[in-house]
Amino acid sequence: METIGEQPDIEVSGEIREESEILDAIERTQPDFLIITLGDSDERPGICDSVLARHPEVRVLAIAPDRNSTIYYWVSPEIHSAPIETSEGGVLSALRSRANDRRR
Repeated sequence: METIGEQPDIEVSGEIREESEILDAIERTQPDFLIITLGDSDERPGICDSVLARHPEVRVLAIAPDRNSTIYYWVSPEIHSAPIETSEGGVLSALRSRANDRRR
């Protein structure tokens, strides 16, 4: 999603092609969000559990644009999810919500 990187208030810290590299990348960059591809179903991806167990401060957006499906995962203290509008506005709103949480 190029539009995410084009937002003045959102910084993209990298792109990972191999799932096995995700946890190391999170350690290095300490992102607010991890955006991943959602599989063939809306079941929570396994990497979500690993990421959120080790980094409960990170929020995960799982996106399946071909199915028009996006799910937002976070921990507090359990893993939560919520469908969001699969649109530029819906994804950007979810990304910006994390920044608003930190300001409170």
